[in-house]
Amino acid sequence: MADAKLWGGRFANGPSEAFQAFNDSLPFDYVLAEQDIQGSIAWADALRQVGVLTAQECNQLQQALQQLWQRLKSNPSAIAKAGDEDIHSFVERELVALVGDLGKKLHTGRSRNDQVATDLRLWCRQQVTDLTQNLSDLQQQLALLAEREIDAVIPGYTHLQRAQPVLFSHWALAYVEMLKRDLERLTDALKRLNQSPLGCGALAGTAYAIDRRQLAHQLGFDQPCLNSLDAVSDRDYVIELLSTASLSMLHLSRLTEDLIFYNSGEAGFIEMADDVTSGSSLMPQKKNPDALELVRGKTGRVTGALMAMTMTLKSLPLAYNKDLQEDKEGLFDALKHWRAALQITSQCLSGLTVNHQRCREAAQQGYANATELADYLVAKGVPFRQAHHQVGELVQLAISQRQPLEALALSQLQRVNANIREDVYEWLSLESLLSKRQALGGTSRQQVTSALKKVRQQQQISVRDANLSDIDAIVGLVGHWAMAGENLPRAKDDIIHSINEFAVTEIDGQVMGCASLYIYTTGLAEIRSLGVNPKSSVKGQGRLLVEKLLDKARRLHLKRVIVLTRVPDFFEQQNFSHCSKDTLPEKVMKDCELCPKKANCDELAMEFRLI
Repeated sequence: MADAKLWGGRFANGPSEAFQAFNDSLPFDYVLAEQDIQGSIAWADALRQVGVLTAQECNQLQQALQQLWQRLKSNPSAIAKAGDEDIHSFVERELVALVGDLGKKLHTGRSRNDQVATDLRLWCRQQVTDLTQNLSDLQQQLALLAEREIDAVIPGYTHLQRAQPVLFSHWALAYVEMLKRDLERLTDALKRLNQSPLGCGALAGTAYAIDRRQLAHQLGFDQPCLNSLDAVSDRDYVIELLSTASLSMLHLSRLTEDLIFYNSGEAGFIEMADDVTSGSSLMPQKKNPDALELVRGKTGRVTGALMAMTMTLKSLPLAYNKDLQEDKEGLFDALKHWRAALQITSQCLSGLTVNHQRCREAAQQGYANATELADYLVAKGVPFRQAHHQVGELVQLAISQRQPLEALALSQLQRVNANIREDVYEWLSLESLLSKRQALGGTSRQQVTSALKKVRQQQQISVRDANLSDIDAIVGLVGHWAMAGENLPRAKDDIIHSINEFAVTEIDGQVMGCASLYIYTTGLAEIRSLGVNPKSSVKGQGRLLVEKLLDKARRLHLKRVIVLTRVPDFFEQQNFSHCSKDTLPEKVMKDCELCPKKANCDELAMEFRLI
């Protein structure tokens, strides 16, 4: 057990037992042990570079820290009972036990304030990686369910009243779209999260000439935080993660509520598997959807953590305050339950079965074809408002006779509108209702199949900005297509210096495609070096790369993006139009004048107008 405090010299007496129990954070921040050790290893190297530590001392400290983690990682929860004030005190005490007073030198120039901020960001970054996979896995389960049940039809609802029939797969893909937005929010949060506070000290920065940019990159951060006051007190990233978790849990709550209803005896559209349901201690016949109900219930728990953290940060003065210790427990709990909810929802989807007959019967009830009958009358030249009223009269008649609309005799239909003919019954069929929804985003079999195909492509392909670890892959791709005569050759040094211009596609952790957006001094932009690994069987990478670069061009407020290509059909599909090379003096002067094919160029110029 530890007695000495890192701050004890100022005090004649130690803390009371009650205060220590109230103050200490080790019982929950022990989960940051790996991150605290990781940051300490990097800090030791930073101190070596400014002469505080010798190379031998740095090496000794780093080896001891690695040795400490090897010992702890098999059971990190045991740290919680060590009795230290926090994880930083624990690591320092253990380090001193390994290397003596040398361990006390490691804290030179840093504070627990920038330590904890760094540790928490490192921990959150790992959670983003894990949660991204969990979200993708659930998307995949929904897509698999949609493919498996492509022929199932269910009633769609508004106000919990049967409205119009939809394909069950269309329902599943609605949640794929929600999860896609969750993924986008999570990815976007990472941009602000992945910045390093280390080296900002308690609040004013460090007095040592630490290269904070190099230190940040060493820890895998994109850049260092730029203001020491903000760096040690910023918890926006905690709020962003909790906000993303809360919104995602709302999506899961809606999904599970739908499934709970579909699983009910009143609906009977689906049946949940035995391994995610439970029974009643009193009623032998019961099969309760407990897993789904718990997901729905835990939404309040996660959202509560967001509200609590928001109130904790409200009115906090700069810089660090002990209130910020409250950032961890709610965050740790919320992300744990968000991950568990994603995982159990995936399991629920994988085992459910659909009652096709019951679904179809329900889809045909409730006069779901009333809108179709109104559209039929509109096709006959009846104004929609008049058609709406006349169909309402026919619905009243059908209700009074306890019949569906399609069971009414033609003579009965014609009493309301003489324009109705025998062909109306074909309009009123379930197949007709579905097949007519051909517009983008509709529930026709064709549209749902097309949406599924796009989802599959997106799940296989990750499109992102390039980084320096992609250099060798990009050089290989550019070199391959340059040899094939499709792209201009580019030196490795040129690609390194232009890495911020590139986007890449990644499949199973391997870079399979690349493209760059080159901006001329006049503001014209060009998509260059577009190429996909010829051995890759995954289609759609070129399209996604072009979309990524056009999005980047919009964010930069560019007005025009051009390309010189031998495959105009591909770019026409991306809404590029043909233009004359005479309108591209920047391109002609930069590249065309130097090209060996200048005299007999076989490339076509195309452009995309952003404004």
